[in-house]
Amino acid sequence: MHLFPGCDRSKIPRRSRLVLSQVISGQAAVQRCNATVRFNDEEKPFFPATINNGELHEHFRNVAGNLLGMDKVNNMQPLMGAEDFSFYQEVIPGYFFFVGMKNINSLHESRAGSHSPYFKVNEDVLPYGAALYASLATGYLLKYPQDVTLIS
Repeated sequence: MHLFPGCDRSKIPRRSRLVLSQVISGQAAVQRCNATVRFNDEEKPFFPATINNGELHEHFRNVAGNLLGMDKVNNMQPLMGAEDFSFYQEVIPGYFFFVGMKNINSLHESRAGSHSPYFKVNEDVLPYGAALYASLATGYLLKYPQDVTLIS
């Protein structure tokens, strides 16, 4: 079990570690089980938080709003899941987003999560997702030209 994904475990105060260990061991004992708590400070990698770059957020909102309409662009609440994309963001600014695929014509369609065996892809959104990715990339390159040496 990984507790506190996305945070530096070395920054969890000693008192909190003690209380957390006691709670976990106590809950295991209630179930007639044993628990060992390790914080694995010496091990890597832990998953840092995935935090979107502010400038890229504005770029995304502008491009997605122009392409799809601002009524289709929603802000999400932060999630606690870990994402390996955050390792890229430690090196360069990044932006992580989801392409929604709700089918408004199907009231009975499953809302199973993407890791569920009941998950069903709404393929009608794939062209919109591809257009969004292409527009984000081309818009960024036009706004921020790169100094690239061409090889002939």
